[in-house]
Amino acid sequence: MRIAVLSDIHGILPALEAVLSEPDVAAADLIALTGDIAAGPMPVETLDLLVGLGERAIWVNGNAERELVEAAKGGPSPYEISRWAAQQLRPDQVELLAGLPQRQELDLGRLGTTLFVHATPRDDQEMILVDSSLERWAEVLAGERADTVVLGHTHMPFVRLADRVLIVNPGAIGMAYGTPGAHWALLDGETGAVTLRRTPLDAEEVGRRLRAESGFDGIEEWVSEYVTSTYSDTEALRVFAELEGRPSST
Repeated sequence: MRIAVLSDIHGILPALEAVLSEPDVAAADLIALTGDIAAGPMPVETLDLLVGLGERAIWVNGNAERELVEAAKGGPSPYEISRWAAQQLRPDQVELLAGLPQRQELDLGRLGTTLFVHATPRDDQEMILVDSSLERWAEVLAGERADTVVLGHTHMPFVRLADRVLIVNPGAIGMAYGTPGAHWALLDGETGAVTLRRTPLDAEEVGRRLRAESGFDGIEEWVSEYVTSTYSDTEALRVFAELEGRPSST
């Protein structure tokens, strides 16, 4: 079984379309969606496209899904675009997001028992990073029996071992940090191979489409920050390391 892992799409429909057009994604047995799917400039269209994948898609709830559902019901959200996106969703889409599982688990042959979550197995917005200590990984994975853990949330791709557990972060389809493009991963249960992939994007064209097709009032500034420019891995890691609880490096 081959599984394409798509994480942190954030409603950037053109990026999602580009990745779904990749031959290895089109040929994959399953497509795993590891959260933060629709909170962005084209939420309705993004969800409709993914629902169209039918049983090929396995879904995991992310913190952004939880926040969208809360905002759609009149609750608060820390992000303007999430508040806007929540009001665009149809009732059936809110119901879909409200019912997403926190985790999915599959037997993937040579990759063994493979757990799919958004941030960590115990929390949908907990920070864990490529350079987190083994002690920190042991804390986050305590009680888990998976051979492979697939997670997203930080928008930066990596593969590493943590006390014999293979950890895979595919990076982000939307709002990538580090290098531009749409990042995803391919898992091959037959060979045990894990491949980090990047689909090049024409950022200016993606931005043009979002400006033309999204009704979000702040789309110009949003595109400038998250589409036509890319935060470096250094910038992101400094912020995330503090959120993880490490002392500030500045």
